[in-house]
Amino acid sequence: MAVGTLTALPVPPPSRIDRRVAGGAMVLGPVAVLPLAALAGLVLYAGQLLGLPSLAVAGVAVGAVALGSRGLHLDGLADTADGLGASYDRARALEIMRRGDSGPTGVAALVLVLIVQCGAMAAAGPWAGAAAVVVGRCVLSLCCTGFVPSARAEGLGATVSGSVPLPLAVVVFALAAGLSVLLPGLPWWRGPLAVAVAYAVAGVLLWRCVRRLGGITGDVLGACVEAATAAALVALV
Repeated sequence: MAVGTLTALPVPPPSRIDRRVAGGAMVLGPVAVLPLAALAGLVLYAGQLLGLPSLAVAGVAVGAVALGSRGLHLDGLADTADGLGASYDRARALEIMRRGDSGPTGVAALVLVLIVQCGAMAAAGPWAGAAAVVVGRCVLSLCCTGFVPSARAEGLGATVSGSVPLPLAVVVFALAAGLSVLLPGLPWWRGPLAVAVAYAVAGVLLWRCVRRLGGITGDVLGACVEAATAAALVALV
């Protein structure tokens, strides 16, 4: 479920989807996207070897990750921005988010976040770029802890909402922060700082969505992933 939901890699569907499977998929999200993180790192490394313009290479790396995840998180970012910016009425905002089109708020959010991601990734090395992709998916366990409700009675948000025990989400954060100490070419504290900043940014967005929408949806999860990835990249560089 983790690989099939978070990447475009062809895998068979799980035999069943219950709260235990859903929670495990959100916890294993960072592991499932390791191939996409490696792809981003390889693109950045190849660009350095060939002496290509760093911003152009970063755009290719960000695009490769988006393609490898079917643009799912970027779509969630645009829909969430449209919902938050369109109406203070909860039902109206959720209806806007359910549509397939993107309004001006969603497009602006996409452009701004992608500019930040590409600009920061252009200055990041291959290891930092790959790490940010993984850190962005670590926040999924935070978004699916027991104190975060679902905004709808159906959909991905309802399936994964409350499926991750808080202690397990803390373990994911601790592992991410601990392993980030090993990032080559950076001070030991830079990786844990990036993880903390990514979680803080995702936490603020999550809090806002819960207040406005009543909980999470699949779109909110995607928005938190993209915001956390951008925050991690900026902190790493």
